[in-house]
Amino acid sequence: MTKVVALGGGTGLAVTLTALRRYADDITAIVSVADDGGSSGRLRTALGIPAPGDLRRCLVALADPSSVWAQTFEHRFTDGDLDGHPLGNLVIAGLAAATGDFAAALEEAGRMLGIVGRVLPATTEPVVLVAEADSGSVAGEVAVAGAGRISAVGLVPRDVHSPPAAIDAILTADQVVLGPGSLFTSILPACLPPAVHAALAATTAQRVYVCNVVAVERETHGYDVAAHVNALRAHRVDVDVVLADEDCLPVGEPVVPVVTRSVAAADGVSHDPERLARALSDLLGWQA
Repeated sequence: MTKVVALGGGTGLAVTLTALRRYADDITAIVSVADDGGSSGRLRTALGIPAPGDLRRCLVALADPSSVWAQTFEHRFTDGDLDGHPLGNLVIAGLAAATGDFAAALEEAGRMLGIVGRVLPATTEPVVLVAEADSGSVAGEVAVAGAGRISAVGLVPRDVHSPPAAIDAILTADQVVLGPGSLFTSILPACLPPAVHAALAATTAQRVYVCNVVAVERETHGYDVAAHVNALRAHRVDVDVVLADEDCLPVGEPVVPVVTRSVAAADGVSHDPERLARALSDLLGWQA
């Protein structure tokens, strides 16, 4: 049985999960909940819950694509007080209120959607993403994303807790996949909670960083693959191998092994799930 854990957020992690369905037997998504914009930000402010938006995307990615519930979870209201809210975000918020446990709410949502695998929040409580950037110190994911060149990110509170199931999944995995996605606002926020960070250092799983196929505007403008690796290492997040598409992003001289494969989708700005699945599957058991 192949056990794979994927960490990150946004649409990048959803693409990875779609890829994992093609070769992994046991899938766990560990998702950043630092988002403070849009529907997620409004629900955080109103209800004091972790951001549900990226979790919703991951639940849908692991659901049967033909499921009416999966399609309904992505329905976004366009009128009245619900304008801008996807139904799935509201369902997750309601389940959290009913169960009194955010991780349990996601488990119930997963059962409702009939997902393959598990979706877990990186933290069990809301966190604020903070950063040092060219423009100075900034707080909040939306502000960080627009702050320009970033030198470091962190979470407030620093001693935030993570679900025990997430830690166990990392420690017992065969492969741990980071990304693709926004390095400073999706991937690192999922890796920095103390227990997750420690588990990533301790696991015997193969740790793969899937590099973006394009630079994220402002956040990583001008980065090559080596710069991505250096940013991970600056936050004490080590990986064993990087998967990159050298036709899309210059490699540079990373300090860890890089495997180059053509994994970009036809649009040139995202990953093709089928190509990504083949590349990640081929990496299992790979050694430099």
